[in-house]
Amino acid sequence: MRANILFVVVLFFSFAFQAIAQDDISPERKQAIDSLALEKVRDLSKYISLIGDKGTEFSEANRVIDRAVELFMDGSEVGVSSLYKPEVSYYPVRGYLERLMRLNYGKIDIEWFKIEYVSDLEKQPDGTYVGVITIFQKFSGYDKEGGLVYQDVTKKDITVYVKRKETQIAGRLIGFWDVLLGDIRVKETSKD
Repeated sequence: MRANILFVVVLFFSFAFQAIAQDDISPERKQAIDSLALEKVRDLSKYISLIGDKGTEFSEANRVIDRAVELFMDGSEVGVSSLYKPEVSYYPVRGYLERLMRLNYGKIDIEWFKIEYVSDLEKQPDGTYVGVITIFQKFSGYDKEGGLVYQDVTKKDITVYVKRKETQIAGRLIGFWDVLLGDIRVKETSKD
């Protein structure tokens, strides 16, 4: 009887350990997740360039805004800074992108560079992994004649969330890791 109870306890803990282990990220899986997160940040960079481009049709810009918003966790905000004022303003993602589309320049160039992880993914108590990707953004605004009116370079930190999710395919429940972007915080803004 005692051996049966011990067997059941050992079996229970082995199943519990397997369930917990499935929520951990293997080094190979982590590398794939890191690549996906960086890819999403690069996609966002392209979307921002398209939205800010005065040559992009209004309907296309709105379609791109919808795609960009899908990259983010609900409630995420984007920081906006300027060389002319010391405080940083934060806007909901959609509001930021719509504001970008309406900026009063003849032409806008937005380039992201030095995109890299600055903090490794860390597991949170709820099982979500959180990391930070740093980017540098060069913003250039031109008048209608093509003269440079404003330019700055801003260092920004993008929070990345990795969550375990499930979907049903052909009647089977399949688990996968999903990557979403969070707040984009301004760290510093300079002339170059």
